[in-house]
Amino acid sequence: MASSTRDGSPHDDEIRLWREDSWWVAEDVESGVTTQGESREAALANLDEAVALHNDEVGREPTDEELREMGIDPADNATGEQEPPDVLE
Repeated sequence: MASSTRDGSPHDDEIRLWREDSWWVAEDVESGVTTQGESREAALANLDEAVALHNDEVGREPTDEELREMGIDPADNATGEQEPPDVLE
């Protein structure tokens, strides 16, 4: 595997990109987030989005109106004083 440093030592913000069969695989070394794409550009774009999601840099809670449009009544689906399940944190 190629390295971006002369001595091969790891550094901040390192990513790895390799080919597996017909897919390009991209990995953010620090977080361990890994994605794939049919091209190098697609794999890297997917990695950018996946790392942002992993770091809670994108996304938001749906509005009550959006919930209603999906057939969910916000009043019946509140956590109240309870802590949300671990999977939602």
